[in-house]
Amino acid sequence: MPSQFMPNSRWQPTLLVRLSVALHLLVLMFVIMQPELWHWALAMILANHCLLTFVGMSPRSHWLGSNWTRLPAAATARNEIALTIDDGPDPVVTSQVLDLLDHHAVKATFFCVGKKAARYPDLCREIVRRGHAVENHSQHHRHHFAFMGYAGFMRELLVAQDTLTAITGQRPLFFRAPAGLRNPFLDPVLTKLGLQLAAWSIRGKDTWVADSDRVTSKLLSGLHAGAILLLHDGNAARTANGIPVILEVLPTLLTAAAAANLRFITLRQAQT
Repeated sequence: MPSQFMPNSRWQPTLLVRLSVALHLLVLMFVIMQPELWHWALAMILANHCLLTFVGMSPRSHWLGSNWTRLPAAATARNEIALTIDDGPDPVVTSQVLDLLDHHAVKATFFCVGKKAARYPDLCREIVRRGHAVENHSQHHRHHFAFMGYAGFMRELLVAQDTLTAITGQRPLFFRAPAGLRNPFLDPVLTKLGLQLAAWSIRGKDTWVADSDRVTSKLLSGLHAGAILLLHDGNAARTANGIPVILEVLPTLLTAAAAANLRFITLRQAQT
C-alpha cells in the first residue's frame, strides 16, 4: 500500500530558514560587487551554517519547523501524557513491554524502524492489535541521517511509510528523527508526506545508561500533564543482571503516573 501524499499541504519555511536564504542571496550580491572581500562573505556563510547545524543537533528545537516537544494544550488540560518507545520492534523486549502496558492499562506510541518492522511484521501488528500506535522512525535508522539532503530524506521516510502502512494497515502520522537530529531539508519532506515531527519532553537516555534507578529518577522528574516521555525497546541498555532497562523502569513509572492522576494516550489521540 503506497504512502499517501498531502497535495493540499504547503511548506512554510521558518523565520530562521527564510533569514538564512536571504543571507545567502545578500552575500552573493556582496561578492559580485566586492569580490576582493570574498573571505568576509565566506565567514558569514560559515557562521550561518554553524548556526543551522547547532539548531539541527538540538532535538527539541522549533527553529527548523513544527516539532512536538509536549502535547497540545487541550490534551494537557485533560491531564494526559504520552509514552513513546523507540527503535523497535525487538523480538525479545517488545513483547514484554506490551505485557507491562496491558497490565497497567496504558497505551503508548511506538516509533518503529521500517527495516526491523519488516523483519518482525507479526510483532509490529501485535502492537497495533493491542491498541497502541506505530509511527515512523525512518527505514534504516542511519547514523548519518542528519546529514542527508531532501532526496535522501524523502527516500528514507517514504520507504518507511510504505513498509509500516503495509504491515499495520495504518498510515503513520508522526515522525521522529534518529537521535532527534536533523537539518533544514527535513521539514519540507515532512510537509509533503503529511507527517508531524515529534521529539520529547524528557528522556531517560536508556540506550546507554544501564542504571534503571537513574533512568527512572530522570523520567519521574518530568512526569506532568502534557509531557512526552521517551524510552527504548530497541537498542535498550541492559542492567548488571542483563535485564533491558525499560522493563525495570516501566512498572515504577506507570504506577507513579497513575498516582498523579495522569492518563496515557497515543500521540495521534492527542490530535483530537
